Amino acid sequence: METYFDCGIATDKTMPCQNQQLNNSANQEHAVLSSTKQVRFASNSNSGISALSNGEVEEITETGETDINNEILQEIGSQLKLLPLNDQIRELQTIIRDKTTSRGDFVFCADRLIRLVVEEGLNQLPYSECTVTTPTGHKYDGVKFEKGNCGVSIMRSGEAMEQGLRDCCRSIRIGKILIQSDEETQKAKVYYAKFPPDIYRRKVLLMYPILSTGNTVIEAVKVLIEHGLQPKHIILLSLFSTPHGAKSIIQEFPEITILTTEVHPVAPTHFGQKYFGTD
Repeated sequence: METYFDCGIATDKTMPCQNQQLNNSANQEHAVLSSTKQVRFASNSNSGISALSNGEVEEITETGETDINNEILQEIGSQLKLLPLNDQIRELQTIIRDKTTSRGDFVFCADRLIRLVVEEGLNQLPYSECTVTTPTGHKYDGVKFEKGNCGVSIMRSGEAMEQGLRDCCRSIRIGKILIQSDEETQKAKVYYAKFPPDIYRRKVLLMYPILSTGNTVIEAVKVLIEHGLQPKHIILLSLFSTPHGAKSIIQEFPEITILTTEVHPVAPTHFGQKYFGTD
């Protein structure tokens, strides 16, 4: 049943026409395309593998990338967590990777993606059950964060993620680590570290947006371990990771958790320069 307008008066009647046939054909074509919706990167069972409404797993056309993702997910297992892939995340990833993106758009989209990662990172922290009283006097059974969480950013690019964490946890404490490559040996070297004095008793959200080789993160985790923190209490928040970077970190610290949006051989290493306007 369609509504047609004749001289400003709406009338309901069934009228098959060429446009209707074209619309039906277009709808059928759209349904076919939807049933084979394509995605570029794989997800894992912990993140909820992307699936179609008919229960079929989405087709992945980049076979080389698929093999890499499947291989690293099998090797690392549940310690590597990928955000569930959707069109919103894909668009943000695309804009961040596009070399023609203006800095304003880059920062805006990076902040949005950071917020999504931080929100999911908070889901990995421990909660405890609680009961509260509503304004109407009713009891409500809910949950609340257990105390003892903090953030640590690896300077400088990791500082881009600090505001996203503060937006979600207003009073959370944030430590910092400065690690740079030695000019002679090209090895990562720790130049500065400042944490809450009781960090060894806390759950830590370690923030570093781009995991390329993994060397910087490995050195940062070593510093945290020297301060008494156990790797199983570290959740690494990143936006993009290479297979080598994620694998290197997990091989060094099997108990650490890595949360990212994408595992891809080519990481957007320009992130820090573009975000802070130093490119």
